[in-house]
Amino acid sequence: MPHLYLTLLLTVIIICSPAQISSGEENWPGWRGPRGDGSAENDSRLPVKWNVAENTLWKTPLPGKGHASPIIWENRIFIVSALDETRDRALICLERESGRILWQQTVLQSPPERIHKLNSLASSTPVTNGKLIFVSFLDRDEMFIAAYDFSGKEIWKKRPGTFSSIHGYCSSPILWKNKLIINGDHDGEAYIVALDQSNGNLIWKTPRPNKTRSYCTPIIRQIENRNQMLLSGSKSVASFDPDSGKQHWIIDGPTEQFVASLVYNGDLLFMTCGFPERHMMAIRPTGTGNVTETHVAWRTTRSASYVPSPVAIGDYFLVVADNGIASCFIAKSGERLWNERLPRRHSASVIAANGLAYFLSDQGVMSVIRPGKEFDLVAQSELGEQCNASPAIYGGNFYIRGDKHLFCIGKK
Repeated sequence: MPHLYLTLLLTVIIICSPAQISSGEENWPGWRGPRGDGSAENDSRLPVKWNVAENTLWKTPLPGKGHASPIIWENRIFIVSALDETRDRALICLERESGRILWQQTVLQSPPERIHKLNSLASSTPVTNGKLIFVSFLDRDEMFIAAYDFSGKEIWKKRPGTFSSIHGYCSSPILWKNKLIINGDHDGEAYIVALDQSNGNLIWKTPRPNKTRSYCTPIIRQIENRNQMLLSGSKSVASFDPDSGKQHWIIDGPTEQFVASLVYNGDLLFMTCGFPERHMMAIRPTGTGNVTETHVAWRTTRSASYVPSPVAIGDYFLVVADNGIASCFIAKSGERLWNERLPRRHSASVIAANGLAYFLSDQGVMSVIRPGKEFDLVAQSELGEQCNASPAIYGGNFYIRGDKHLFCIGKK
């Protein structure tokens, strides 16, 4: 009987883990991977030090431009791009093993919106449930969301709300049960919206109070028997019920605009932002209502990032500021152990794997750091191409979007 119980338990775990497939490889289905926090499963095959000439398994030219990350499901890679000459916003499917482009679909044609110099017209990372791919673009002044199947056939398209920002658009969708959830923080009647994955119909739409642009992708965790969708933006950090869109708790401020996603280490929730002021906070994600005065564990204005999302590894919290200054904190107390300069500017979010933190600069330099009391630079490798997208991991390989190519980096 104990053996039968264990077998049934393992079966339930496998069925309930959509990012895991029968081969044992972990899919990278959306923004920041299977958990939305940049963490990858431990895999000894993942290279630490690599050489682009020796470790490039394949390199595929990509049409157009974009800062969205690649997503991976089994032997398929999906990525979005904007083609200036045709005004196309495109979804592209590649074969993972070879890098060969299998199909390319025009999602919509739209005039280019005004964007920040560090943004693109294709910055929202898609997400997949293994059957459909969901993409997010701006069509003039409307959010445009569409679903495609793995053959490239359009299943549905919706415009769930308006969107206005002088910095352009970026809103990477996430999945929860049967829902597709998208952050609509913008300079207008802002909102968060949940659509039905099967047909795009509206399930709930929650207004955001402060009508201020923000570009954060939510994460969802179960904390103290509550499902919490955690999101910074709209001059606040807040928790919502992903089933209904109703707010659990909120912390006011500490600034106006947010880009980096939150991370949660099982105890504290970590936030870094922003504009016009830089802040970092560790938050106890419990309570109800306004918990500004009671649930901030620690805060600092030192070493905060605006765009790159951080990682939590064991007892440590690591972040790189946009100017390339990396820092390591004791997660529980907020004590900064060190801060060191990495090569030039960083936009990509940090990845955690095998107890190491992987930082990718805009110039394509990947710095690998072991968290701890002292700065420990394990390796540095150079791609040789401009990089603004965050990398993906699958099967012991890195998948890195450069300015012109998609690279697969691994051990030959």
